[in-house]
Amino acid sequence: MRKNQLFNIDALKPTRKRLRSSLTPAEAFLWTKLQNSRLEGKKFRRQHSIGNFIVDFYCFTEKLTIELDGALHFTEEGIEYDKRRTEFITGKGIQELRFENWEVFEKTDEVLNKIKSMFKKQTAPT
Repeated sequence: MRKNQLFNIDALKPTRKRLRSSLTPAEAFLWTKLQNSRLEGKKFRRQHSIGNFIVDFYCFTEKLTIELDGALHFTEEGIEYDKRRTEFITGKGIQELRFENWEVFEKTDEVLNKIKSMFKKQTAPT
């Protein structure tokens, strides 16, 4: 790892690659809405590492992570891990949005609208 490297630490590359090739159904579905800058022209990366944590989706320009929570996130260990990850990520000035997997399928428009609501509003020069 390069000194002070925050994003995509080399040691996590094999894990990121494995996770990208085995997305959960909810991740794969949301990715179809985010990939190729489909959501308001914002570029998202999937399975992106920040520090020693790998987030489901990350948008550099918005400093925004999106996490999809399945059953493992609701275990005692999962809750503690997510708490540590959230503290680390938000401590770096990055916003975090969390959705349960079922929301991606059953409330797609609401999920996408919530994501868009987190985008910084660009002001026109005067």
